[in-house]
Amino acid sequence: MGGTMDRTKQQRRGNTRQRIQDVALELFAEQGYEKTSLREIAEHLDVTKAALYYHFKTKEEILVSVYDDLTQPILDLIEWGRQQPHTLETKQEIIRRYSEILSGATKLFRFMQENQATVRELRIGETFKERMQGLREIVVDPDADLVAQVRSVSALFTLHAGMFLLQDLDGDQESKRKAVLEVATDLITQAHGGGGKE
Repeated sequence: MGGTMDRTKQQRRGNTRQRIQDVALELFAEQGYEKTSLREIAEHLDVTKAALYYHFKTKEEILVSVYDDLTQPILDLIEWGRQQPHTLETKQEIIRRYSEILSGATKLFRFMQENQATVRELRIGETFKERMQGLREIVVDPDADLVAQVRSVSALFTLHAGMFLLQDLDGDQESKRKAVLEVATDLITQAHGGGGKE
């Protein structure tokens, strides 16, 4: 019985932590990281500042926890990719899965795009660079010519650009995501043959 109560308590605590992350990210995206205070986050949650402190001591702690949770799938993908053969199918699967990861963390990546100075100052900027480097190592053939290497890296950045630059294009989000994925997949497919001249 005690185990069940502990689990229930942990679940409630987990839900509160999740709510704090969601509200904080919403406020950071809306009014900027610098202009959002812990007090405001607590007010939006209708909890005391002390209750917020129980989970997070600083805004940076909240942002880093959101970042870690939402980008863990990138680490999992890198780990998976490193264990696969260096084939076209593997690269295409990396692009497909990365597209889904970005789609599931749109608010975070939009925040990162719009608050680049803050992201650079906090450790998440460096961590994100490391994760992108990990993906790059999997999709780029070091022996490929320069054009093919650029195409491989461009496939990743096409997915990023699709999140931000295509907002005003006609079509629903899913149609736009699929179109961007198709272009990124074309790039990785062209790059795989090493095609292009030095």
